[in-house]
Amino acid sequence: MSSLPPEILDRRDRAKAWFESLQQRICAELQRLEDEAAPDLYGGPAGRFEFRPWTRETGVGGGTGGHLRGRLFEKAGVHTSAATARFSPEMASQMPGADKDPSYVSASISLIVHPLSPRVPTVHMNTRFLSTAESWFGGGADLTPMLDAHRSQDADDAKVFHAAMKAACDAFDPEWHARYKAWCDEYFFLPHRNEPRGIGGIFYDRHDTGNFEKDFAFTRAVGEAFLEVYPRIVRSRMNEPWTEAERAEQLVRRGRYVEFNLLYDRGTMFGLKAGGNIETILSSMPPTVAWT
Repeated sequence: MSSLPPEILDRRDRAKAWFESLQQRICAELQRLEDEAAPDLYGGPAGRFEFRPWTRETGVGGGTGGHLRGRLFEKAGVHTSAATARFSPEMASQMPGADKDPSYVSASISLIVHPLSPRVPTVHMNTRFLSTAESWFGGGADLTPMLDAHRSQDADDAKVFHAAMKAACDAFDPEWHARYKAWCDEYFFLPHRNEPRGIGGIFYDRHDTGNFEKDFAFTRAVGEAFLEVYPRIVRSRMNEPWTEAERAEQLVRRGRYVEFNLLYDRGTMFGLKAGGNIETILSSMPPTVAWT
């Protein structure tokens, strides 16, 4: 179906294999955290991921949705997808290279974790490879503490998370972190409330230095950094007791998450318009939310 050269298809296949292996490693680590959760704070059995394969309705491809409803993680989704397809005229007009040929290939991983404890921050991460007549990587990771007391850039969790993302960037170019951190702060912002969604992280798109191997290695480094830092943050917070007032604050903060994802998130819009799986796309929605 694709008119793209074999080299591009091979690159997509390599990216797909990486994202699928990362999915399995992240899910295994989240399940270990479920096992470690303190029984006096988290009742019931430890959660386990359910993997649900899906097939695209348009084009060729699909993916695997990893879904967890646990005791430590009230809801988590870790999903992979890959496609060989053609953009609609509307979408082709917005994609570099698609004006020459609307064919494209893609591969990605996307995850969202909503902990039960308001003291454990919510996290989002996604990385992807997309190729039209041009090829690039995109993605990033961002952290959303649920309590105002933890939402400062000077808070411990923020410092740890930003340091991990900076190290992933600095290994390739010392200028990337400042650029991608600022882009994250700009992107994950709710204009109608004049507030950030969380404490940020990094965000990058159309990342193409002209060196595929370097760019692919950088995207792998972002995934490795996430896999190391988020479980470390969870373990530092998961056994802290919380109050009903903190739980109420968490549910309101989750409402901001819903507002951003439905009003502004380009990934959500892209997935829905490109024939993605609705269940995985909308799994970013928190299980319980409140508005005041």
